[in-house]
Amino acid sequence: MPKHDKNHIELLKTWVLPPAATLGSSVRMKGILLEIRARLPHATKKSLNLDGRELTLMMPASEKAEFHAASAVVVKALVDIETLPVIPREIEDILAIKTSERHRWLADGRLPSAGTRTVKLRGRARKITFHVFDPRIVGDILDRGVVEDWREEDAAAAAENRRRAAYKAKLTRTLRNTTKGGSNSETEHGDAASNLAGWEEFGRDGLLR
Repeated sequence: MPKHDKNHIELLKTWVLPPAATLGSSVRMKGILLEIRARLPHATKKSLNLDGRELTLMMPASEKAEFHAASAVVVKALVDIETLPVIPREIEDILAIKTSERHRWLADGRLPSAGTRTVKLRGRARKITFHVFDPRIVGDILDRGVVEDWREEDAAAAAENRRRAAYKAKLTRTLRNTTKGGSNSETEHGDAASNLAGWEEFGRDGLLR
C-alpha cells in the first residue's frame, strides 16, 4: 500500500504489546511486528507500524473495509502473542548472549529447543532451518539471571580442559624422551662393545650364548 499524507489518514487504532510478549527486547518487538504483518494482506502490511511497544494501524477513510479487516487480524494475532516462539536473534538480544553461547547451551541442553522452523530467505531459492525457544522458558532464564552462572561454569570447564591438555602433552613428551633415551643407551652400549679388543672372537666361541 502506498504511503499516505498524514492529513489523509482518518482511521487509526493502537495496541500496546504486553511485557510478557516483548521480554524487554526491541528485537523481539520488531519480530512481533513482522509476524503480524505476515498475516495481513499484502496491500495493508505497511499500514501497521511499531513505535516503542505500541502497534499502530493507520489507513485513509476511503479504505474503511480494509481497515476493519486488518484490525481484526491484529486483534486475533495478539490473543496468543505471549506464546509466540522466540527465534535465535531474539533470544540473543533478550539474554544478551553471543551466537556461540546460544549454540553451546542449546547443544548441552541448558537452552531447551521448542522445535525448529524452516523459512525461505528473501530473494533466494534455498531455505534455512533453525531452532526456536519457548518464551516462558526464556523469560524464566532471564528472571533467574543464570546466564552469568553459565559463563562461570564454562570458564571453569575450559580451564580444566586446558589443564588436562597441558598435563597430557607433558606426559607425552616425557614418555617420548624416556624411549629415546633408552634407545640411545642401547646404541651406545652396542658401539662400545664392538670396539673392545677380541669381542668378535669372544662371540664366535659361543660364550655369549
